Amino acid sequence: MLFQFDNFTLDAARRELRGNGVEVPVEPQVFDLLEFLIRRRDEVVSRDDLIEHVWKGRIVSESALASRINAARNAIGDSGADQRLIKTIARKGVRFVGEVREQGAPVQESAARAAEIKHQDITFARSSDGVNLAIGRSGGGPVLLKTANWLNHLEFDWQSPIWSPLFSRFAEQLCLVRYDGRGSGLADRDVSDISFDGFLRDLDAVTATIKKDRFALLGLSQGVAAAIAYAVKHPSRVSKLILYGGYAQGRNRSGDAADREKGQALLALMRQGWGSEGSAFMRAFSSIYLPNGSTEQIKWFSDMQRMATSGVNAARLRSACDDIDVIDLLPQVRVPTLVIHARQDNVVPYAQGRAIAAAIPGARFVTLETENHVPLPGTPAWEKFVSEILNFAVE
Repeated sequence: MLFQFDNFTLDAARRELRGNGVEVPVEPQVFDLLEFLIRRRDEVVSRDDLIEHVWKGRIVSESALASRINAARNAIGDSGADQRLIKTIARKGVRFVGEVREQGAPVQESAARAAEIKHQDITFARSSDGVNLAIGRSGGGPVLLKTANWLNHLEFDWQSPIWSPLFSRFAEQLCLVRYDGRGSGLADRDVSDISFDGFLRDLDAVTATIKKDRFALLGLSQGVAAAIAYAVKHPSRVSKLILYGGYAQGRNRSGDAADREKGQALLALMRQGWGSEGSAFMRAFSSIYLPNGSTEQIKWFSDMQRMATSGVNAARLRSACDDIDVIDLLPQVRVPTLVIHARQDNVVPYAQGRAIAAAIPGARFVTLETENHVPLPGTPAWEKFVSEILNFAVE
């Protein structure tokens, strides 16, 4: 559904706000609030209504509520003084008072294009040690291969409020290749070897299916180390190396006792609360990975756990990531490299991203101003994240 008002269009399906045809970055929760006010524009919306429908009943302070309303006003060129579009009704609540025109589904051509981008072909490949891996391909053009990270699910990730917008943007310009590595998603779950060497065997098997001589290689988080190792071993196949939110040494190899303790604590929580939305693990997990995530995004994290793998495999995969060490490979990278890291990343400290960029000859380093480990769609950090990757990959 499209809602048009003033010089703005709010696309509920794509979760986009545009002003004069240009996308306006808004936080997910602010988008939810604005959409709710527009849909309920014929009535005054009370504080309790907002908390029930936007915050899903969670406790919200008056200052937090006021800041989100102000953010919604700012996004559409309104203010508390003007109140042209969002009007405060004393002791009652707020109401969207702008004139709104509704449109149903986008035009047929746009819908067809969106369906084409969303479509993915799934095939399988087998690693050298006999593990069946699932590979998804979407879009067309130069190849961008994303290495597997801690948890993946080819089908479920396309439905997620975090990954789907990112993958759709990539598939508009590139042939996006993703895969489910051993132990997760559509790949074999019951495997004897879950280790960094196993991750590299998976990557070798997937790249063997890519017919083009060269491709851009994207590593996110735990997938950064595998991307580095492959680029060093096969520089003739990698046209560009893109690394986001990663580390060269896992918690067990960094020499930091506090890091090791954090890793052990995370594993203990994981074994107790895997996939349970109300567990202590989920609360800790979501607060670390998505401190500014919406209710929808945090719920997806919980659903993703159940879909991607078992709690036992998740712990095995996590342990393998904690044992990663590619620090000695960094000076050996000889392909054009872009390193991106969030300044306030609570999962992988900013210093680790900076250290990777400093050790790779000629690497370009870009900082995102966000504390979310994965940038959230609709935020300025997300737009910068996507544009930096696309500009680098297709230039």
